[in-house]
Amino acid sequence: MQELYLIGGIISWIVIALTIIHVIMANGQPAKTMAWALVIFFLPLVGIVLYFFFGVNHRRERLVSQHQLDELSKRSMLSFVELRNQNTPAAYQPMIDLFVNQDLSMPFRNNALDIMTDGYQFVGQLLKDVAAARHHIHLEMYIIDDDALGNLLADALIERARNGVEVRVIYDDVGCWKVHRRYFERMREEGIEVSPFLPVHFPTFTSKLNYRNHRKVIVIDGRVGYIGGMNIAQRYVQGTGDQPWRDTMLRMQGSIVYGLQRTFLIDWYFVDGTLITGRQYYQSTADTAGGFLTQVVTSAPTSPYPTIMQGYISAITSARSYIYIETPYFLPNEPVLFALKMAAVAGVDVCVICPHRSDARFTEWASRSYLRELSEAGARVCLYEAGFLHSKLMIVDDTLATCGSTNVDFRSFENNFESNVFIYDEAVARRLRQVFLADLAQSTLFEDVPSWSRPTFLHRLWESLTRLLSPLL
Repeated sequence: MQELYLIGGIISWIVIALTIIHVIMANGQPAKTMAWALVIFFLPLVGIVLYFFFGVNHRRERLVSQHQLDELSKRSMLSFVELRNQNTPAAYQPMIDLFVNQDLSMPFRNNALDIMTDGYQFVGQLLKDVAAARHHIHLEMYIIDDDALGNLLADALIERARNGVEVRVIYDDVGCWKVHRRYFERMREEGIEVSPFLPVHFPTFTSKLNYRNHRKVIVIDGRVGYIGGMNIAQRYVQGTGDQPWRDTMLRMQGSIVYGLQRTFLIDWYFVDGTLITGRQYYQSTADTAGGFLTQVVTSAPTSPYPTIMQGYISAITSARSYIYIETPYFLPNEPVLFALKMAAVAGVDVCVICPHRSDARFTEWASRSYLRELSEAGARVCLYEAGFLHSKLMIVDDTLATCGSTNVDFRSFENNFESNVFIYDEAVARRLRQVFLADLAQSTLFEDVPSWSRPTFLHRLWESLTRLLSPLL
């Protein structure tokens, strides 16, 4: 028996040593590497399980080969070449080049947009556009609930499919864990192509549980596109409990739909294996000639670099007047937090709005120390009081705005598949600034909430403990 215990102990230490070597060989951030190594050493069973679920770095993997990526990008690139007189703004040329070089995100000028700030606007217009579809509907969502709204949309999609419209749906497997598979089977039986993103089946995709498709992208007939923070669930319209839901979705027309289409079709190739590159999916945009310049930018844990995070840092460090940010969760990694603090100390008007009451209590506690740190650097931190703020916006100097699915947190910047539009236009930036200022008018200064700005010792200790888990939240 003692020999068995001895052998078991030796095997355990070998496993622990090999796991720690795997952590070290990943060449991650030293602080994160040390944290994982300590957790695995002192809590081996729990630490090893957590590491392989949440800690393995997949950034060097390629979900789509470079050849297939080139094929899927060719149509949008040809459409870009066909356009003339892009007149890219000199101040943001390095950022535009960064997105092109790293993500093949072409900048398109012929665009128009509608800003939707609540679920009723979004759902009403989406159902109209779905009903008007004649060729295809492409829908990619993190969450599609089997509730009244989810079934209303499913019925609308089924009606179009019965009339010969191609309908393709991508949903995230973890985001829709609570949805009964019968919901999606009903759509499949009516001719709709439905695919989950990175389904989690133990043990095959266990290590990818932490890497989810958080994108919200819709393309209809290659002419109309949607991007923003809203999923397909009733709470995005009615709110949760006694809290209304405040979100932002952009309805876009023009050349930028090429970028939205490319985003969907790359993901579709990954989940379905079908290469779709036909010209019919990229329609003419002559009727929106002369509009503003914008790029669709994606980020993924399998990309060489965290592109959207780099875009945020570039925008923050280039700001001269103001930086306005809305985010439901504020758990920034060190580069983003440092850039924001540096801007605030330099005299830039940095203002961040977060919800006073979050839908994730643990995340709310973890975010408080970050918000306090930013406030102490001279930034204005405000807490939205009129409901749950799920909007993801950043506006800089009346010249740049970005909106999409990306939160200011570790998960969005480093772990999730995300998509944002970056818009280089004074008129659009001012329109989105007015949205921000309307939310600011319904917010309270961080300093005026003692439980957040001046917590007790025990509350500070709890905040610090929850902050340790920020990369996992």
